[in-house]
Amino acid sequence: MMDATDERIVRELQANARLTNQELAERVNLSPSPCLRRVRNLEEAGVIRGYAAVVDQELYGLPVNVFVSIRLERQTDQALKAFEEGLEQLDEVLECYLMTGSRDYLLHVISQSLASYEVFVREVLSKLPGIAAIESSFALGQVKQRSIYPPLAHFEGRTRGEAPVRGEGQTRGRRDR
Repeated sequence: MMDATDERIVRELQANARLTNQELAERVNLSPSPCLRRVRNLEEAGVIRGYAAVVDQELYGLPVNVFVSIRLERQTDQALKAFEEGLEQLDEVLECYLMTGSRDYLLHVISQSLASYEVFVREVLSKLPGIAAIESSFALGQVKQRSIYPPLAHFEGRTRGEAPVRGEGQTRGRRDR
């Protein structure tokens, strides 16, 4: 289980994974050796799974975001596994969630254009096994993107119906135009 210092380390690294150990230690009020030990422990425990660059999707050349609801013909373990295995091969799919409700999966797909998305659906996605229905919703713009998790204390009291308290580091989303 993480303590408050581990949580601060994770949040600092989410904000800037290129911090040196010295800079990170200063920000979380530790000396460098214990800080590095904690980072290594978080990595070994799987809390920190890796480090990545945040890339501007539009400048990279993939400006289209599509949220795709998938309903399968059958919801058996075999059908779910076959669909998920096929989906693993699709680079256009950034995220996939198994859902409750009328749809089985929600996908976040990126594409160069509407035309390239159409080709993806017709020639790739629709060929995955067991699909009964595909419903696409196109994002008009991104209102909020956050890569830093809120402090765990933010959720304390929520199960008792108390209103959350706005904490440090929480900001309002911005609209991209």
